Amino acid sequence: MTDAILVYDDDCGFCTWWADLFDERTALRIVGFSDLTDDLRERLPENYEECSHLVADDGVYSCGASLEEAVVRTDVAEPAGDVVEFLRQFEDYERFRERSYRWIADNRDRWGTYLSKTPPARRGSDEG
Repeated sequence: MTDAILVYDDDCGFCTWWADLFDERTALRIVGFSDLTDDLRERLPENYEECSHLVADDGVYSCGASLEEAVVRTDVAEPAGDVVEFLRQFEDYERFRERSYRWIADNRDRWGTYLSKTPPARRGSDEG
């Protein structure tokens, strides 16, 4: 696999907003949980639906690490790579990143009132 893939919860409006942002600003392929192939699903952790993932040649980044890696690959955050490399040296940073990701993920209904797009799983349906 030569192209990195961002895998996300495509039934979540907040998650869809972020996925669309990364789709516009990176060369990442964006794939929702509902569109996973068997091959891609096999590369993900067992409980993959608990967070987003970035699948790349060098491995799978999950939860906070997946979005961190996606940000590093955006066209607007070029210097972010150097900053992230520096911060990755510290265990406290990793704990902070993952706790922050979990807090945001656990409150995505609230965040979705500010940043949201109709999820692809619902587009064209009567739900929303």
